[in-house]
Amino acid sequence: MTAMNKSQKTTIRVPLGERIFYWADAALMILLCVIILIPLVHVVAGSFSEGTAYMGHSGLLLWPLNPTLEAYQAVFKNQDIWTGYGNTLIIVVVGTLLDMLFTLVAAYVLSRKNYMLKRFFTVMVVFSMYFSGGMIPFFLVVKEVGLYKSIWALIIPSLINVFNLIILRTAMMGVPDSLEESAALDGAGHLTILFRIIAPLVLPTLAVVALYYAVSHWNSWFNALLFIKNRQQYPLQLILREILILSDSDDGLSLSETIQFATIVVATVPVLCIYPFIQKYFVKGVMVGAVKG
Repeated sequence: MTAMNKSQKTTIRVPLGERIFYWADAALMILLCVIILIPLVHVVAGSFSEGTAYMGHSGLLLWPLNPTLEAYQAVFKNQDIWTGYGNTLIIVVVGTLLDMLFTLVAAYVLSRKNYMLKRFFTVMVVFSMYFSGGMIPFFLVVKEVGLYKSIWALIIPSLINVFNLIILRTAMMGVPDSLEESAALDGAGHLTILFRIIAPLVLPTLAVVALYYAVSHWNSWFNALLFIKNRQQYPLQLILREILILSDSDDGLSLSETIQFATIVVATVPVLCIYPFIQKYFVKGVMVGAVKG
């Protein structure tokens, strides 16, 4: 009898409607991946193509035409690229560290249940997320406080992002109160509780928020266009913008589209290299309301 039971295979019948949904969902995801990947493949293939061969080509490009590194050689010979890289790295590193520090402290304050003004400040913070003074008041404030023409104008005005603050605050509210109470009984202050107890417990969320800040600083160019006037302080994205819109380089040579593609790849690769190491934290960090396993 036991042998017969083992030989019998248990089959679970999936309803037809559910199977159709799974297949439609898989087809949709494949389609979205194709739509996203095709432009990326075109840019990468174009960056490795010979300029004259690419100019004579029309339509989508899936493979380099007469593969060459001439476009990348031209990009790396441009001194502005290296200057922009250095400025952007400074902005990303310093800006992300300060962003995380201020956001972490603000999220800790707004997540404390016994803080009297918690509701008031939470409403004010959320209000600023939906309503702002606009670009001109923002420009005037930055100018009047003395940050105009300074690289700090790209860091200080954007120290706290409200969306990231809410994500981190929600994650901290999920930490059991008993841990904080036990630490307080042992004589721990707020800084000790924050950095030695709560911060390690919300590390996945911290990683996600840090990535959000870093990518935001890396891709930012509009604030630099408004506030930075010295070319030696231009970030990489502003240099990239100039290369993409100008028809001639500084030495008078005509810019081909292959050089533009190579510049885009050079500016994008660092983010693509960092993302895989942070990806594992996304489900834990963003889905702060999910059931813990």
